[in-house]
Amino acid sequence: MAELLSEHEQGKALGTLPNWSRGEGSLVREVELESFPQAIQVVDRVAEIAERDDHHPDIDIRWRTLKFTLSTHSEGGITELDVALATEIDAVLDALG
Repeated sequence: MAELLSEHEQGKALGTLPNWSRGEGSLVREVELESFPQAIQVVDRVAEIAERDDHHPDIDIRWRTLKFTLSTHSEGGITELDVALATEIDAVLDALG
């Protein structure tokens, strides 16, 4: 089981994730893509990663805008699993250019 990160650890993690913010017990990132198909392409890739890692984000899809919310539900907050997934989501988005 992953342990909850302290407030200090969360702050440190957010220092390495400039596009993310802290929600209520979660990490949150919203991004607007160039098109709806591109947004779905990102969701598909993140779904593959989530399945591989057995750690699944909440994803809100609004046309070209995606909102990712990461929280380790079994622990009731942010863990290293969320930080790792945020880093992988950033890599997917960075690969789009």
